Amino acid sequence: MDITQSRAIVTGGASGLGAATAQGLVTAGATVTIFDQNASGAAYAAEIGAAFYEVDVTDEGSVAKALDKASNEMGGPNTVINCAGIATTEKTLGREGPHALDSFQRTIDINLVGSFNIARLAAAKMDQGSVIINTASIAAFDGQKGQAAYAASKAGIAGLSLPMARDLARNGIRVMAIAPGIFRTPMLEGLGQEVMDGLAADVTYPRRLGDPSEFAALARFIVECEYLNGTTIRLDGALRMP
Repeated sequence: MDITQSRAIVTGGASGLGAATAQGLVTAGATVTIFDQNASGAAYAAEIGAAFYEVDVTDEGSVAKALDKASNEMGGPNTVINCAGIATTEKTLGREGPHALDSFQRTIDINLVGSFNIARLAAAKMDQGSVIINTASIAAFDGQKGQAAYAASKAGIAGLSLPMARDLARNGIRVMAIAPGIFRTPMLEGLGQEVMDGLAADVTYPRRLGDPSEFAALARFIVECEYLNGTTIRLDGALRMP
């Protein structure tokens, strides 16, 4: 797909990897609409030249309403990049007892169900040659202690790629996933430089944290490369979490 012909929806596009992706697409000439639950994202969208809708990705009505409005404004989407998600840390059995069921459910609902909800509803508005990119994580394959909920949600994203690509092949819609490693996002920066340096030391090469612009660059490449379909690409500097 010619990136200048991309009519993209980026969920979670007000911060982190989503914000970098939205900005990268706009800079490349795409038309971009940000879906984010944080209403303050409207200011960021205006700053980079994107449209914005406040959306709860887990709510069918919220997503359907926003998709209708976005389609009326920019035309039916031909690119969807799901970056909305949360990171949680809680052990299956901790000092205070078993993993809270509601926090496990919330993580699955936002990261996995939310991505599927966006994808299934957007697919109904997409033409042949469109693409859906979901965000997994290397935790899907190398989940660490305390990541049962997060890793399960991201493994679900990785597992979606092939069957969803097969489902949508008749419609000419590709489905891909990116599994990022440790990226320098505002959330990670809040942990401090010492913690970030320790995390970067485990990366094989280059021995540093990923830059969100590199995630955005891969997302753009997937949009442009029409033979990529039905798989998950690790973007992690060969990091394998211990």
